Amino acid sequence: MLKGIPAILSPELLKVLCEMGHSDRLVISDGNFPAESMGKDAIVIRCDGHGVPEILDAILQVFPLDTYVDHPVNLMEVMPGDTVETPIWDTYKDIIKKNDSRGAAAVGNIERFAFYDEARTAYAIVATGEKALYANIMLQKGVI
Repeated sequence: MLKGIPAILSPELLKVLCEMGHSDRLVISDGNFPAESMGKDAIVIRCDGHGVPEILDAILQVFPLDTYVDHPVNLMEVMPGDTVETPIWDTYKDIIKKNDSRGAAAVGNIERFAFYDEARTAYAIVATGEKALYANIMLQKGVI
């Protein structure tokens, strides 16, 4: 156990977050995301018993977001014609606001298949058991 580190962050995940450099990207995926096939060239960390919001909140307590890009946080856009609601995005924006002064302005959207393309180049993917749809989120690391 460490002081000041959220207990939900496993030693494996802490190691990966520490290894990441400026501009490296981390995907926190929902339970439907093909983490293993997208992460063939990435480190995949399983957090199946947890949801994205609790993992995101813990990570952002130790992970600086990139200040050199407009949107260091990106969400997977809802496909045209899909009627899925995404209230979880508001939860994400509240969490981001707690940890980054830009708040919701730091958040962008990426079309679904472009998100998959970007995820294939991520340093790591944290696979959660999140049940909300379109709950995938990509973070770009900044500097301290």
